[in-house]
Amino acid sequence: NEPPGSDTHFVIRSTAMMGSDMNTSLRRSTTMDPARRRWFQTLFHCTALMCLASAASAAQSQTPVAALAHAAQAGKPPRHTVLVVGDSLSAEYGLKRGSGWVALLEQRLFKEQVSARVINASISGDTTSGGLSRLPALLKQHRPTLVVLELGGNDGLRGLPLVDAQRNLAQMAQAAKSAGARVLVVGVQIPPNYGRRYNDELAEMFVSVARTEGAALVPFLMKDVPDEQYQADRIHPMEVGHPTMLANVWPALKPLLR
Repeated sequence: NEPPGSDTHFVIRSTAMMGSDMNTSLRRSTTMDPARRRWFQTLFHCTALMCLASAASAAQSQTPVAALAHAAQAGKPPRHTVLVVGDSLSAEYGLKRGSGWVALLEQRLFKEQVSARVINASISGDTTSGGLSRLPALLKQHRPTLVVLELGGNDGLRGLPLVDAQRNLAQMAQAAKSAGARVLVVGVQIPPNYGRRYNDELAEMFVSVARTEGAALVPFLMKDVPDEQYQADRIHPMEVGHPTMLANVWPALKPLLR
């Protein structure tokens, strides 16, 4: 794939080459009679104007990636900063880099021509307690406009008290809002061998935090990911399952970037 902005670079190089040829031709034209020389000069000037108009048109039809790259080069920061604070489900556990749902989100934002950057601050094995301790520094460093909280699964897998996990998530949402960011809570589920009651309480925890804190909600990140698209641990989806995960997140996330 061409790097962002390569079309514009091509136009610049072509124009420079044409300008050099023009200068050479103009020098040669000095041997012509004055009337013919003026005709060639007029032709060359018209051609140059056409090239400039073509370059401007090409710049207007750039891909979203190129447009954002040129905006950055022009010193224009992205309108939004999306900070994802999650665990292994967001940290590409068992996947090649750049294939997880967070990376796909960044690609989707480019495709939708949303001026945004994505900061993935997810750590495999992290809990709501760990996320709460890390969040203040992340908010200060990145100044996000949207914070995505995808934590709680490891609290459930470790059998930690959900009342503590709920309090941690609520405090994270409050901290994000105090920093001027909108909040999206992303819920997860754990294997059924932990018991139906515990899973129901875990699911209700995400709903409760989102409702109490006025946050947007994705009830279940892995909704509609079939069993055959999970890794051997039966917890983490394979690469093929991550587009479905993004499809679950996108409808709740997109309105927060308007």
